[in-house]
Amino acid sequence: MTDKLNELTAAGVAVWLDDLSRVRLSSGGLDQLRREKHVAGVTTNPTIFAKALSDADEYNWQLRDLAIRGVDVEEAVRMLTTYDVRWACDVMRPSYDGSDGVDGRVSIEVDPRSAHDADKTVAEAKALWWLVDRPNLFIKIPATEEGLSAITDTLAEGISVNVTLIFGLDRYSAVMEAFLAGLERAKANGHDLSTIGSVASFFVSRVDSEVDKRLEKIGSDQAKALRGKAAVANAQLAYERYTEVFSSDRWKALEAAGAHPQRPLWASTSTKNPDYRDVIYVEELIAAGTVNTMPESVIHAYADHGETRGDTVTGAYDAARKVFADLESVGVDMSDVIATLEREGVEKFEASWQELLDGVSKSLAAAGTGKGSPNKAAKGNAKAAEKAGGA
Repeated sequence: MTDKLNELTAAGVAVWLDDLSRVRLSSGGLDQLRREKHVAGVTTNPTIFAKALSDADEYNWQLRDLAIRGVDVEEAVRMLTTYDVRWACDVMRPSYDGSDGVDGRVSIEVDPRSAHDADKTVAEAKALWWLVDRPNLFIKIPATEEGLSAITDTLAEGISVNVTLIFGLDRYSAVMEAFLAGLERAKANGHDLSTIGSVASFFVSRVDSEVDKRLEKIGSDQAKALRGKAAVANAQLAYERYTEVFSSDRWKALEAAGAHPQRPLWASTSTKNPDYRDVIYVEELIAAGTVNTMPESVIHAYADHGETRGDTVTGAYDAARKVFADLESVGVDMSDVIATLEREGVEKFEASWQELLDGVSKSLAAAGTGKGSPNKAAKGNAKAAEKAGGA
């Protein structure tokens, strides 16, 4: 049989898993995906952790210990999540070593409630980096306006960063600028640039969800014909900007000092509309030097029926620009789409984080009294968090 995921990897797309749980770690499931499905990295978010902590008894011993120690809920969340991420970093270490530090990365997110507080974001990034204490860690920082300076400041400390919640082209350009500035400062601070990694997580399917909703409301045949086209076009034009920045003299100077490029990472690549092909956001975004982080279901779907047709991005720039022009002509304001998605993205992760805190708080209380299984107390909260959306 054809190894479709190997073909995807050979085309320059790193396959990452958008999920993590202690069951996946203890069962060997993550290592199996690494060995058999070419999974070369892991991303997490508050929604993923809320679900993981509610679904397994494997957290109970740690919850009981934390309850006995009387730690507050925020510390408990950090102890639980960094334990899993540290373990995952160790599982993915062969991919990290085998790729000279490019892949094999595992991401953990700063508290999304600090998305608009640069100083607090940097302070937490440093604390997480110290807590996990693994070279193949990524600290996830939201690409809000305030987050841009935090990205630069964190990279300047020699800390690797996954910039998340990028929806628009202009913000993506600002993220790359923040990356370059951060590496320049890191070099000035004496850090080894070859050890600093970064990806820019450009969200995909949520763009179609928001644009399609607006197209349906407009209701014309011309508008409806544009459904399912905005997200891929948006990402393709992002890659065009990536190639421009990372062929510049400014970048070449950093590359000569050992730096690795900040790769575009296609996030939120599960198909939200059942009318669309389930692997569309993988097949249509194949380009060298990219990452595609997928739920396990999408990984298996691509392994089963994905089609690697070579580069599906760099030859599509003109067509992508036409999609944007057509969207504008029917009345879709893409700047408003992007602003809406960024605001909602932060709000969803904030809601998921609060649900995670509430769930762990109940679990700690249950563990402290010895009544029942601690994680069962969090199930209702995690279900609500899951509805908030992830990736």
